[in-house]
Amino acid sequence: MSSKRKIVMPTDEEDAAINRGIAADPDTYEVSAEDFKKMKPLGARGRPRLETPKVLLSVRYDADIVETFKATGDGWQTRMNDALRDWLKDHQPA
Repeated sequence: MSSKRKIVMPTDEEDAAINRGIAADPDTYEVSAEDFKKMKPLGARGRPRLETPKVLLSVRYDADIVETFKATGDGWQTRMNDALRDWLKDHQPA
């Protein structure tokens, strides 16, 4: 027996009843093709572009270091990045 959910499509009669309900609802309307063309997207999808984009890389840290940062909760990777940035401030070449 499959555990996948099955999509049950409405019958023609059910679909017609749904559409009648939509048509009778004063808070809904069908957007015309002309109006649709005038619409502008709300914004770009995903996270906003950073002034200094992140670099994806693979790196290995001692397990206790990673676990300590993870134990601080969500945002641990950002805190790890901030800790490295703080270290760099103190160790810039003269």
